[in-house]
Amino acid sequence: MRALEGMSVLITGGGSGIGGGAATHFANKGARVTITGRREEPLAKTASTIGTNVHYLVGDVTKAEDRKRMVKESVQHGDGLEVLISNAGNIYRSDVEDYDEEQLLGLFHSNVVGGMMLLKESIHHLKESKGCVLFVGSVHTQRAFPNASPYAATKGALETLTGVLAAELGKYDVRVGCVRPGGVITEINVRAGLSTIDEARERLEGMGNMHALGRIGTVEEVAEAFEYLATAEWATGNVLTIDGGLGLGVTQE
Repeated sequence: MRALEGMSVLITGGGSGIGGGAATHFANKGARVTITGRREEPLAKTASTIGTNVHYLVGDVTKAEDRKRMVKESVQHGDGLEVLISNAGNIYRSDVEDYDEEQLLGLFHSNVVGGMMLLKESIHHLKESKGCVLFVGSVHTQRAFPNASPYAATKGALETLTGVLAAELGKYDVRVGCVRPGGVITEINVRAGLSTIDEARERLEGMGNMHALGRIGTVEEVAEAFEYLATAEWATGNVLTIDGGLGLGVTQE
């Protein structure tokens, strides 16, 4: 397995939640991490708690010029690029009768197309380093939650992309993986205006008994899955479920 010490890692959506947890985990083990996001405040806060192993820049994965800067600065900070964690995304909930085409297209742009285009921007460096790209799936592809079809569709696309891209990029020794988390407290619903952070926390903690292990997860536990896929040199095309058993469909008393 590869060592995290000195590894160059680019994480989109790295200011909070799963991205912030991954940034902290990798940087604390000696990786040189670049985090990006659309809001400077959470990026600066996360960077200040980690130290010199992390560099941050404000950028939007849906914008071509921002993607170029993300790759350029991560290569400068890390002296190359070995791991791209495509984590940035948004959420949109709607029943079928209320679908809004513009919002649907925007969601696919931020959750799927932006990451694909960032991979295109990064691929030369990943070929040089024989590195990997990691996507973030969702338990929404395993359990059906009403009104979540737009978000679930984007995550299904990413999980499918994982296998197809792994088949395509294997000849370059570039690996592709995907982590599929269960219930973890993040700010995605807050950013989308669907709830406050306290409401989101209460809702998720109330789902603890839907997990076979009886509790929701932590961003640190999801980061461990990223670490495995980033360092395991014979692992590609994997969708690694780290969900406490939420996808199994059982309920704890």
